Amino acid sequence: MRRWFGASGRRVAPVAVEGEHDLPLDEALVVDDVGDLAALRAAFDEGKPVVVRTDSGEGVVAALARPEVSCALVPVEKRDLVDLDLVELTYGP
Repeated sequence: MRRWFGASGRRVAPVAVEGEHDLPLDEALVVDDVGDLAALRAAFDEGKPVVVRTDSGEGVVAALARPEVSCALVPVEKRDLVDLDLVELTYGP
């Protein structure tokens, strides 16, 4: 499963480890949560990728539940979040 990186034409992994990716974060709106829906929508409407920093499974699921979000970015010490079963976390076993 890959997600669009804004209108760049690139597809990216839904979860990436910070510092171990080739995401051009300077081109993206990088936020710590999905609370500001207006900012997410404005970036999306401009074709700008949205990246959400998070350090929990719940944060990953919340970020990826938003269609505007390209990728959830997790810290190195939480690298195990890359392997989350997103289907099970979203829809249950």
